[in-house]
Amino acid sequence: MQALKSGSDVLFVLLGAILVLAMHSGFAFLELGTVRSKNQVNALVKILADFCVSTVAYFVVGYGIAYGVSFFTGAEHLAQSNGYELVKFFFLLTFAAAVPAIVSGGIAERARFYPQLAATGALVALVYPFFEGIAWNHHFGVQAWLQAHFGAEFHDFAGSVVVHAVGGWIGLVAVLLLGARRGRYTKEGRIAAHPPSSIPFLALGAWILSVGWFGFNVMSAQAIDKISGLVAVNSLMAMAGGTLAALVAGRNDPGFVHNGPLAGLVAICAGSDVVHPAGAFAIGAVAGGLFVYMFTVTQNRWKIDDVLGVWPLHGLCGAWGGIACGIFGAKMLGGLGGVSFVSQLAGTLLGIAVALGGGFLVYGTLKAAVGLRLSEEEEFNGADLSIHRISASAEVVERR
Repeated sequence: MQALKSGSDVLFVLLGAILVLAMHSGFAFLELGTVRSKNQVNALVKILADFCVSTVAYFVVGYGIAYGVSFFTGAEHLAQSNGYELVKFFFLLTFAAAVPAIVSGGIAERARFYPQLAATGALVALVYPFFEGIAWNHHFGVQAWLQAHFGAEFHDFAGSVVVHAVGGWIGLVAVLLLGARRGRYTKEGRIAAHPPSSIPFLALGAWILSVGWFGFNVMSAQAIDKISGLVAVNSLMAMAGGTLAALVAGRNDPGFVHNGPLAGLVAICAGSDVVHPAGAFAIGAVAGGLFVYMFTVTQNRWKIDDVLGVWPLHGLCGAWGGIACGIFGAKMLGGLGGVSFVSQLAGTLLGIAVALGGGFLVYGTLKAAVGLRLSEEEEFNGADLSIHRISASAEVVERR
């Protein structure tokens, strides 16, 4: 029975890893559909290259920092317990690699290719695992301190803060250091529209992410005997709430509608195992509305050129999810209890602080050392031709 349990756990976590790996194609198509046509190839290449750099960085350094496990031992040792530690690494790698995938959407259309790969390596090897170890492996006694003072640890079941808020706030730093795309905001104060190149591809990316998210959330149990239908239904309800809120707040805009489910799913990650489905719907609805409002404010009022809106979508909705877990997870609101609002607030603020500090360190160093932006001519021609020497459309090359 123990051997059967061990093998079942390995299969369970492996299936989760495959589902979340598939989500990275969703990141790619979401970015592809949102950017202009001259940057579509770059969007696809970036996500794949970022994932592979993340794999090496997390295998060699990052996983060891977060969990104290080294893979530089014999294969006989690694194969113990059906290789559970290996598939756990695979599963958690897909979470770690989501951070540079999130950042990629914010800095699209004007970032240099290889400096971004270098940033990916540093983020996944050092910055992300630092906070991951605090939240999910009790590093530095932070969780014990929160438990002792506020009655509960910081609870983030599937990464509203650990993955999404961290990725979103790092993305904000990178966007600010890069600056807006040339021509996006004029000296006269006008805003030049850069409409999405393909709503169907944008929608495809959103659907792939939404489907894969059920692996992201449900498989975060990491053992088959801990699987919970509550997590699945809460994810579904938050997705519905986010979509409907974005539909209304965004006045039927398809870009907002297809980011609405993502906003809801980002927000529900933290408390998906402890809140009531009605609470999950409310969490998702607030996130959907928050994304629409803050995306508009960021782009139009503050003139921060965050192409895919990764800061409002992941940074703010992720932070809301971390805090909302401490509200809707309480028994008085139908939750399972065992959470503390103050612990959730403290853990969320700590994650934001790590993201801001790590983001400025990584991107600030790269900007000073080698630069982050394409030249004006390269940006005008588009990242596809400037970096990859090919366009997504043969007609474009022929016209040139």
